[in-house]
Amino acid sequence: MRELIITGEHPLQGEVTVQGAKNSVLPILAATLLTSSQVELRGCPHLRDVEASVRILEALGCTARWEGENLVVDTAGLNGWTISDILMREMRSSAIFLGAILARCGRAELSYPGGCELGPRPIDLHLSGLRELGAEICEAGGMLHCRAEQLTGREVVLGFPSVGATENLMLAACGAKGTTVIANAAREPEIVDLERFLNACGACVSGAGSSTVTVEGGRPLHGGTYTVMPDRIAAATYLCAAASAGGEIFVRGARESHLSTVTAALREAGCQIRPDAAGIACVCRERLRAVGPVRTAPYPGFPTDAQAILMAALLRSRGTTVFEENIFENRYRHVDELVRMGARIRVSGRVAVVTGVPTLRGASVRCTDLRGGAALCVAALGAGGVTHVTQIGHIDRGYQDLAGDLRALGADVIRTEE
Repeated sequence: MRELIITGEHPLQGEVTVQGAKNSVLPILAATLLTSSQVELRGCPHLRDVEASVRILEALGCTARWEGENLVVDTAGLNGWTISDILMREMRSSAIFLGAILARCGRAELSYPGGCELGPRPIDLHLSGLRELGAEICEAGGMLHCRAEQLTGREVVLGFPSVGATENLMLAACGAKGTTVIANAAREPEIVDLERFLNACGACVSGAGSSTVTVEGGRPLHGGTYTVMPDRIAAATYLCAAASAGGEIFVRGARESHLSTVTAALREAGCQIRPDAAGIACVCRERLRAVGPVRTAPYPGFPTDAQAILMAALLRSRGTTVFEENIFENRYRHVDELVRMGARIRVSGRVAVVTGVPTLRGASVRCTDLRGGAALCVAALGAGGVTHVTQIGHIDRGYQDLAGDLRALGADVIRTEE
């Protein structure tokens, strides 16, 4: 059985370089379909979700190969527009391929995507936005059948600033005739990274990072070389790991401008956070204290992906911290596993109340989802004894080598592959 065996209470010390961003590279991989040529993605992380995206590209007739830390994708051989149910079920982000396939092929067939079970994450906003651009979409036999002989740009107002819907519409709009304006767009840094990639390939996209994104469609895109932005959630994980275990670390490549709500909470808890142009230093010497309410929200609010990770760091804090999850309904599935380690957490609907305890104890726990799994590792670093973290395939979806990175910081972590 594959698992991580973590012996806690070893203060962290040293430096780690943050990987390329999972949530950025996945839409960029879909965007390569718009180029009809070769793209080299530098700093692309080796992740299960990236491999799933590669399998989708290959199923569509494209090729992909690794050259060290870089992924080279060639979409010139695209010869299909259908993604099988098996491939779609591997990850939620597979829905992002819809807009790109429609823009290039004029039709697409795929099922609803899979991924972590975090509650309803409908792609209704994706579909309604694509319909406004002229796509005809119907559902039959569990498959979405989409057709658009010519997408046409127009203003699309999103009912919620959905990251996936914003990205899907940006990709589709690149192949549309005329100008598309996406209002109430998501503002995440990954949206900015997608804009930069598209523009590097010859697109004309502006406004990413604000609530209005404009795409001048119809421009032929070319290949090229692009470096993926650093993963802000991975960076948050290492900072919270130091907060849990104590010590002094430097996270090279981390950008505080992407993490300001997380670093603010860690400062309030008693950590010393020192950012510079190269990364972020974190020093934690004393027992942490509770912080004010942590409410997840679309960027620039507190990221839902960091909620479980910060919760794990605060399990031994002095006082009580209230978490309010406003993005996903089932984002507290990790709580029962943390309680097995001695945590005091009460959950009522979207609210979790964490009362700090003096000590945690190692236990056998299982990953419930990607970020919940990372949270268990963060908690284990501050717990007495040995923790066995199982079902680590969830972790592999978003972390290239979490065990190796933690060992580089002095943690006692063993990964078994039996």
